[in-house]
Amino acid sequence: MRLLLVEDDALLGDGIKAGLAQAGFSVDWVKDGVAADLSLSTGHYAAVVLDLGLPRLSGLDLLRRMRAAGRKVPVLILTARDAVEDRIKGLDSGADDYMVKPFDLHELAARLRALIRRSAGEAAPRLCVGEVELDPAARGVAFRGRAVDLPSREFALLHALMLNAGRVLTREQLAERLYAWGEEIESNAIDVHIHHLRRKLLPGLIRTVRGVGYMMPREEHA
Repeated sequence: MRLLLVEDDALLGDGIKAGLAQAGFSVDWVKDGVAADLSLSTGHYAAVVLDLGLPRLSGLDLLRRMRAAGRKVPVLILTARDAVEDRIKGLDSGADDYMVKPFDLHELAARLRALIRRSAGEAAPRLCVGEVELDPAARGVAFRGRAVDLPSREFALLHALMLNAGRVLTREQLAERLYAWGEEIESNAIDVHIHHLRRKLLPGLIRTVRGVGYMMPREEHA
């Protein structure tokens, strides 16, 4: 899943980005509110990690602008401001969660997984579509009860398709969910990942909608 990290502290931002990447996220990192606003208008993100004390445009102002524009992407505020009044203001301005620095990276990753899950309408920690079960926290996949080893890109692609089961996603939408800025992507990368997933799971598990993209039907496959 692709995240937007908005943090102006270079050392902290670098550590958060590395930690979240290790947890399986693709992370775009910007250092001020204006750059974040531009990124949100041009890219698709599963969630935003937002500091409050930002240059050019504060985190709260950015958050209010996002919600006023109808952007529903989940936002987790990550800040040193620990007063109850600050928490209330952040949550009432449209944040979905609030964490105070210093923090634990494992907890941050878990909270982000929960936000992404809830934003997709999923309550259970594991996703199940037909005979496929995916555990985002353990980064595990099972098909008909048998564990299936998937590299990170294939896991992320399957995760995106399962979160959007029943909906068609274009190649561009899938690429946006998998790749952060600066990551090289071949023109046929999504098609190759789909081919590998079909081979490892079931040929008919992921459907091609010609001229549009791919989808994972909600119904169970025989």
